[in-house]
Amino acid sequence: MKNLEKNIDNELEELVKFHGHLCFGLALGYRVGKVVRQYFSRAEDEELVAIVENDSCSIDAIQYMLGCTFGKGNLIYKDYGKHVYIFYSRIQKKAIKISVQGTLLEYIENMVNTFEEYKEKLKKENDENETIKEKLKDFAKKLNNQIIEKVLTSSDDELFNISWIDIKPPKRAKIYRLVKCEVCGEYFIETKGRLINKKIVCKECFEKLLNQEDED
Repeated sequence: MKNLEKNIDNELEELVKFHGHLCFGLALGYRVGKVVRQYFSRAEDEELVAIVENDSCSIDAIQYMLGCTFGKGNLIYKDYGKHVYIFYSRIQKKAIKISVQGTLLEYIENMVNTFEEYKEKLKKENDENETIKEKLKDFAKKLNNQIIEKVLTSSDDELFNISWIDIKPPKRAKIYRLVKCEVCGEYFIETKGRLINKKIVCKECFEKLLNQEDED
């Protein structure tokens, strides 16, 4: 743990306070943020747009460090389940793509396998359940710290594939009018509306009504 603490600077400490804990995802997002700041300034408004392909802890680091947030509309989430991050500068009209090196992901996979092997070993030793839980907790913390330390101490090239790419400028955030749901009475953004039983309804009510029809 002492080796890990040496690699935690003031900015990362503040980021941990914002997020709630230090983990692999947050450390990774922190490193992504540091790479991006080598090329682009932090967004005060929508000058910088982040397009992220996962919803892991890393995204909190991007919001905190780069000013790309859902609320401002300059954080776009694509549910691809990949550690890929694209940043577009409206000022420079340029985009950079950052993806995690396979070697890092393989390292983490090996750590997961090590944990599972240790778990099986404890079961064979017939330890008490509470003893096993404590040992697994301590071992998981040790492995997690090793992963975080690797993320914090590796070079940018060891962690990431970094490249400039051509993309269409992301659409700016748009304010849509609100429509009243004819079932629950709550208002929703017009682009999220659905039509069922000749009624304009919100997505939540639409799904409930569909489920009722399936049950009938």
